[in-house]
Amino acid sequence: MSDTASLKLGEKTYDLPVVIGTEEEKAIDISKLRDQSGFVTLDSGYKNTGATKSKITFLDGEKGVLKYRGYSIEELAEKASFIEVTYLLIYGNLPTREQLDDFQFQISRHTLVHEDMKKFFDGFPSKSHPMGQLCSLVCSLSAFYPESLDPHPSKEDQNLTIIKLLAKMPTIVSWIHKKSLGHPIVYPQNKLDYVSNFLNMTFGQRTEDIEIDSVVVDAMNKLLILHADHEQNCSTSTVRMVGSSECNLYASISAGISALWGPLHGGANQAVIEMLEKIRNDGGDTQKWIAKAKDKNDPFRLMGFGHRVYKNFDPRASIIKKSCDDILSKLGINDPVLEIAKQLEEVALSDPYFIERKLYPNVDFYSGIIYRALGFPTDMFTVLFALGRLPGWIAQWKEMRENKEPIGRPRQIYTGETNRPFVAIANR
Repeated sequence: MSDTASLKLGEKTYDLPVVIGTEEEKAIDISKLRDQSGFVTLDSGYKNTGATKSKITFLDGEKGVLKYRGYSIEELAEKASFIEVTYLLIYGNLPTREQLDDFQFQISRHTLVHEDMKKFFDGFPSKSHPMGQLCSLVCSLSAFYPESLDPHPSKEDQNLTIIKLLAKMPTIVSWIHKKSLGHPIVYPQNKLDYVSNFLNMTFGQRTEDIEIDSVVVDAMNKLLILHADHEQNCSTSTVRMVGSSECNLYASISAGISALWGPLHGGANQAVIEMLEKIRNDGGDTQKWIAKAKDKNDPFRLMGFGHRVYKNFDPRASIIKKSCDDILSKLGINDPVLEIAKQLEEVALSDPYFIERKLYPNVDFYSGIIYRALGFPTDMFTVLFALGRLPGWIAQWKEMRENKEPIGRPRQIYTGETNRPFVAIANR
């Protein structure tokens, strides 16, 4: 392949560099096109625009491939813990035993949240959404740790900010859940691993630790790993865009949380449960709703089936399906909503209509079922998504800063009014 692409505009031809990634992804570098020709490109939603070069995550939606730093998602989910994957994403390699022990120790030193943050909870209305609380609380960490505002910190100071955020995020998320129930908060128990500590703070009691089932810990580890990064999606791009202004890590991550809050991005697993509850409230006749999904004239769509990126299958779905089955079997939950989910899954995996259109159950379908089975309310689902995505956001922010990428500044094609004379208000 030629190392340039030619673009003809009128009588002039411009040679543009061709860039090929390590996984054979191909791109045309248009970064100097405007300077050379006066033209910009128009790509609404940036669906065909590469905004950066990254070494963190590779995704091939056609083949159903997802890798973190070159490791397949299947192997990481089977063999690694979430804290190992966190280290991998942020620092580039799987940790040695010594590195992992030190990483866990550093996190354990910073799991407590400043007591003054309790006052924020007191100020939130009782019906405030957990994502609104999370955005506010994460951003407020920059006020508690003003040293994070330095746009050019030392490597040690930047790493301390990263450690603090990783350590405090599970505590904040568990507090949000506890406060929504009107329960007293549970403080961290740093003798526990990262995920078990989070589950204990979330479901435990102040006076005693709970015994956490290994099946639950394993499922939560896998869910967090599967959500840890997903290339340049809406929230990740937001983190990089905000961070490109040399904004501090806490505010940049808070911006990513806000982007994730949107129902088109992070709300898919919540939409699954809401759909299942709708079917239950209608009488639970799944065949009726499957027929509606097949009817092209009916606006109803099955939530949690198919994926806008994965055109063949979602590699994360097959991983988490087993954990979902294990959770439901282990906990012995009798929930009509989850029974409806099983019926829909069975149809989607066997009905030619769904098979031909590759409308398989995706990771959001199974994650929603697991979170419900564990006892999380639906408005906490996106908060749990954010907890899992945190290491990916941090890794992307860190990479962007280390590469000294320029401040983000998209162009536009103006389509508004041209010259208009100002008319005094008396004559309007």
